Amino acid sequence: MMSKHGHSGHIGMVYHAHGDNWVELALPYDKRLIGDTETGIIASGPIISLMDNATSLSVWTHLGKFRPQVTLDLRVDYMRAARPGKTVIGRGECYTITRSVAFVRGIAHDGDADDPVAHVAGTFINVEKFVA
Repeated sequence: MMSKHGHSGHIGMVYHAHGDNWVELALPYDKRLIGDTETGIIASGPIISLMDNATSLSVWTHLGKFRPQVTLDLRVDYMRAARPGKTVIGRGECYTITRSVAFVRGIAHDGDADDPVAHVAGTFINVEKFVA
């Protein structure tokens, strides 16, 4: 569903893999996502969206159910630019959930997880009590 609707569908994000507390999404290279036309490097915004979605979905896989939540904080540390022409894989992992906050981390890479494009760390807040 995510690859056909909304922001994630518009930028071409697709499901890649998942486990008990992690999710991987893929962002295939697309010229519409280029931030620097001289180099062909993807802009940072689509990579941030990829990681926000991967980490958010990791909370749901950890819980085993959908829970309304919003991104409270997502720190993105860029290590390098993604290589032009390469698909970027975003892996998000939920490592702790409290009553109201889920803690996540992850990496984005373009083929070698040992040579990441970015590291992320963040939190999602449970808003079940506030959604009618």
